[in-house]
Amino acid sequence: MKHYVSGVLKAINKLEDWFLISMLATMVVLAVAQIFYRNVFGAGVVWIDPMLRVLVLWVAIAGAVVATRTDNHIRIDFFTKYFSTKACKYLRRVVYIFCAFICGTVSWHAVNFVQMDYEFGTIAFSNVPAWVTELVIPIGFFLMAVRYALFFISPPEQGKR
Repeated sequence: MKHYVSGVLKAINKLEDWFLISMLATMVVLAVAQIFYRNVFGAGVVWIDPMLRVLVLWVAIAGAVVATRTDNHIRIDFFTKYFSTKACKYLRRVVYIFCAFICGTVSWHAVNFVQMDYEFGTIAFSNVPAWVTELVIPIGFFLMAVRYALFFISPPEQGKR
């Protein structure tokens, strides 16, 4: 069973990595295309700039999810200097459950935000509904909340981040 779970987690990790890579590649291609169109034809494509802004949001959230997977978010190591290793172990769990709570709360409110844009029929650009572009917020924060909850249950070893 443990081997099966490990295989599923590896597949999810690869999917996340490819999702992030494909978004970054799309951003580069669209930005280069926009520069080309502006320099050669004197005008760019109308929907590329708003699409790039949306992709920046998606890359940021996807990058945060990947950073959470490896427990590599920015941290302040104040406690590690003044507390024992055993005490730091417990403090890390407190941090993990706090992060899970905050990410879960953000995800919950982001669902309400996306739902409001769905109900109002807000358009982001080029007839793309705004709620579609905003879906990454509740999904990303939910994934981070789940990861931090799992870290609370079974913290990664300090050297294996």
